[in-house]
Amino acid sequence: MQLERTPISIRQCAKTYPDGTRGLRPTDLDIAPGEVLALLGPSGCGKTTLLRILAGLETPDAGARILFGNDDVTHIPVEQRGIGMVFQHYALFPQMNVAANIGYGLRIRGTPETEVRRSVGDLIELVRLKGLEHKRPAELSGGQRQRVALARAIAVRPRVLLLDEPLTALDAKLKESLRDELAELLRRLHITAIHVTHDQHEAMSIADRLAVMQAGQVIQMGTAEDLYRAPRHPFVASFLGRVNALKLVTGDAGTRGIRLGGLWLPYTDNAAQDCVMLRPEDIQVTASAGATARVSHRVFLGDRTHLRVTTPEVGDLLVDTTRDCPLRVGDAVTLTVDPRSLMACGEPL
Repeated sequence: MQLERTPISIRQCAKTYPDGTRGLRPTDLDIAPGEVLALLGPSGCGKTTLLRILAGLETPDAGARILFGNDDVTHIPVEQRGIGMVFQHYALFPQMNVAANIGYGLRIRGTPETEVRRSVGDLIELVRLKGLEHKRPAELSGGQRQRVALARAIAVRPRVLLLDEPLTALDAKLKESLRDELAELLRRLHITAIHVTHDQHEAMSIADRLAVMQAGQVIQMGTAEDLYRAPRHPFVASFLGRVNALKLVTGDAGTRGIRLGGLWLPYTDNAAQDCVMLRPEDIQVTASAGATARVSHRVFLGDRTHLRVTTPEVGDLLVDTTRDCPLRVGDAVTLTVDPRSLMACGEPL
């Protein structure tokens, strides 16, 4: 099934509520044709407000412009924007079977019945629901209902697909398998999609790029790998995983760096940060009698082990190591860190 690949341009898009609350600060975004963009952040950060503005369900402040391709849709009603939406709880019609749910949007548009049946058949194949056409939503699993909702959203060949936390209602095990399935399906469709979520693993698995939001504004935008390895803000670093924040000090030779369990790690970036960040997996620990750092906490998680290591210079450090880590609470350890893994904060913590 070939769908239109529509670029999106968002300019000075903001939302102020009648009581003066700023739900969204002025936002500029460009989304490429066929790109999947995740709006990622905690509850109340503005991601759903932005999604609702794009859908036409909220009116932005004066001065905003939203373009789908060359068409300015800022003031166009929701039913004329050419969008498909998948909601948290799917909003399927309980009295209709799978085929009727998928074909609903086509029928209310007056599409000939032969075309409806052909499109529904194609979509059922696409989302792997063959044999379930006559089942009702209550007879389906959560993952199957999610696929019906997605098929219904794209049946009308929307220009843009909007997904509002589509995996939230699923249990953790099912969510993990379905996020990979959703990512594969979106790439096969080549549709421009915006995916709202508060789950960083979901965003990193599904989206081509992430826009991390806090307090009504986009803090940083980029690929998952770029944001994880080169965050420009401490909030981005902490939201996309665990991180240690370390104060820079001046060494004997006048150079800046950090002291860590007897290590001196120079930091040569000339920017004027007061702190640097270090991911737990970038710290290696080795048992060493007489070392000044000690394991103060240990959690085994199956595929890896979380440690908290206490050092005299910076206090507690978070360390991620292998599942077979032999270290126990109280063990003295030496630390090994590649100085290149130190990350600039961008702003003071």
